[in-house]
Amino acid sequence: MNIGYIGVGKLGLPCAEEIVKKGHTVRAYDIEPLPSDLVQFKPSIEACVHNCDIVFVAVPTPHNTDYDGSKPTHHLPPKDFTYDTVKSVIQEADLHMNRDQLLVLISTVLPGTTRREFTPLITNTRFVYNPYLIAMGSVAWDMVNPEMIMIGTEDGTETGDAKQLKEFYDTVIENDPATVIGTYDECECIKVFYNTFISTKISLVNMIQDVAEKQKNINVDIVTEALANSTKRIMSPQYMTAGMGDGGACHPRDNIALRYMAQELDLGYDLFDAIMSAREIQAKNLALELVKHANENNMPIYIHGKAYKPQVPYTDGSYSLLVGHYVQEVGIKPTYIDPYTGDDYQPQEPGVFLMAHSASVTYDYKETKTRDEIYCPIPPFSIVIDPWRRFTSSVSRVIHYGNTRQR
Repeated sequence: MNIGYIGVGKLGLPCAEEIVKKGHTVRAYDIEPLPSDLVQFKPSIEACVHNCDIVFVAVPTPHNTDYDGSKPTHHLPPKDFTYDTVKSVIQEADLHMNRDQLLVLISTVLPGTTRREFTPLITNTRFVYNPYLIAMGSVAWDMVNPEMIMIGTEDGTETGDAKQLKEFYDTVIENDPATVIGTYDECECIKVFYNTFISTKISLVNMIQDVAEKQKNINVDIVTEALANSTKRIMSPQYMTAGMGDGGACHPRDNIALRYMAQELDLGYDLFDAIMSAREIQAKNLALELVKHANENNMPIYIHGKAYKPQVPYTDGSYSLLVGHYVQEVGIKPTYIDPYTGDDYQPQEPGVFLMAHSASVTYDYKETKTRDEIYCPIPPFSIVIDPWRRFTSSVSRVIHYGNTRQR
């Protein structure tokens, strides 16, 4: 098939390339295209959509940069996403498309947005809403191994458009995911509540970590593993390892937008505010642990891992930066060590190290297991705070944050 892809950045491009690898032709457009030997870049949206069977729109729905989650946000007023770019792209694409073509939006939006903001703009072509469940660091794998396919139609029925899109994915996807067909609004809900479910799980297991630190005689992993294996009433074990808090360009901002939704719909309560508040307090607790050991031993603080997750260069919504924010609040400036973000500092003197990254935990759902990386030699006699409880050393003091059995 001839496929159009509008928005081929750090998420869209790997997805488009996987489509090409499965035998389709992809014509792509982006205002700042990334290099690729697989997709055919076009100079305009008109050229991108010309003669395409399906056109995917994968442009961002951003928040103000103050809302990315790398510093406290819970005190800020709730805000919706910004939809200007999506609207302009849909209008331009629709102008150059016809009824023989299918326009597919994959961007994250709040429930009700597609029906209110986007479908009135579509007059020439056909349309479905099809949000993706994809994480940075595993975009290509997630594209061909999704947990589910969500296809939103106007009335929630399996239209011919939905069938066409499902048949297309049958040629691309390598696993056998469930296909959920619902209204635009239902699929919008599935996407944002899927993300906030993850945020809630992480906040909950990190709450158990806080309890372990304060109560003592508790190894948080014993507790979380028991809960993770309780699949009859709870759910899967994914995101059930206590460690660093939720981060990235999606989950924190989705909770902020859902706060806006709760306010706009006058629900009378706001669980999302509690999730974001817990995330920030948990980061502050971890920061104060670093500061305590730094002051007691007259050592600097190093945060091993600046990006929001291992093996990516992105700091949007970085929990490491949030912890660092609270460290700086008490007058200590931490040093970040992360070769993926260009922070290649190699410490020579002992310090207090926060092992913020654990690739083996973050990517444990992939078929190919990922090993943890040490970004720099840890000087002897350092103090290592490991919230993942994976690091060991014979020459430094290692504190497995969340395991107080032996403390």
